[in-house]
Amino acid sequence: MMRVTEKKFNLNLLIRDNIKAMRPYSSARDEFNELNSNNMIFLDANENPFENDVNRYPDPHQKALKEVLATIKNVNSASIVIGNGSDEVLDLLFRAFCEPNVDNIITLPPTYGMYGVLANLNAIENKRILLTDDFQPNVSSILNRANEHTKMIFLCSPNNPTGNTFSETEILKILKEFKGLVVIDEAYIEFSEKPSWLKRINEYENLVIVQTLSKAYGMAGLRLGLLFASPEIIAVLEKIKPPYNVNSISQKIAIEKLASMKYIYEIEELKSERERVMKALVRCKIVTEIFPSETNFILFRVDNATFQYHQFLQNGIVVRNRSNDSLCRSCLRITIGTPKENDKVIELLKNLKNV
Repeated sequence: MMRVTEKKFNLNLLIRDNIKAMRPYSSARDEFNELNSNNMIFLDANENPFENDVNRYPDPHQKALKEVLATIKNVNSASIVIGNGSDEVLDLLFRAFCEPNVDNIITLPPTYGMYGVLANLNAIENKRILLTDDFQPNVSSILNRANEHTKMIFLCSPNNPTGNTFSETEILKILKEFKGLVVIDEAYIEFSEKPSWLKRINEYENLVIVQTLSKAYGMAGLRLGLLFASPEIIAVLEKIKPPYNVNSISQKIAIEKLASMKYIYEIEELKSERERVMKALVRCKIVTEIFPSETNFILFRVDNATFQYHQFLQNGIVVRNRSNDSLCRSCLRITIGTPKENDKVIELLKNLKNV
């Protein structure tokens, strides 16, 4: 398939000079490439030789897990980087492509807070451009604010905390006209009826997609973040990735759970439960506005977010007060729980007091 890029994209111009020049750390397992290793004696990595399931270092490239993910996601395994949570793969992008105290990124509040945290951590300017009133990217403002030092634009779609997906037309404009990396964070894509941008990964050289096994797949405790991009971008990130960043237990359990396919039924149940909670919110007297959701949570506006947050808390239910986020005045965010947990939420919604 022919790549589509309106403005010429040059990956080499984005990579930091020190990253281009560095030699990656070579682990003991990197130097041993034989496929059949069952009968080999490993005396190369200074490990404890006595077997206890975790005495050996994990596969630094997570080859078995990547093969499973490549099949599920219908991509080439050379287009995948796996990190210790999405935060690690996002941080790799900053360290590979953003020069401290020189470059900048663009984020679109209200959005996932770690983009800004990582920008601060890496001494990168964060240009914040508010979403429109209907929580869509303001494309003209984004492109006008971008300059020669803007390395990445972060699009969280479906967005956290608003719950909506972004317009395909608006995303395409950014992909075609921006010369840096367009990072689409799809942490909640499995809960949406919209297709993943993974299907377009071969069309746009500057497209980077971040997903996770923490949400729909139910593996938050394993800390497994996924990044998909062209093999050329992946090669840069693999160069700077810590050699053993994903432990062997996480790799093993993830492969087992992905094989069970149980998560598919859980996703459908959560989507059904989302609609049930949504209907209860419509009937709740303290709720003044409910925002559409394509995620496993719902953002809604109430008469007084702080007061209502504490009412939830006093009744044993922890929700998130998002009132301090841009465009989210007096808003709470509630995650969709199990049917039994949602029963308690729905019952409480009938009895919440106004301020």
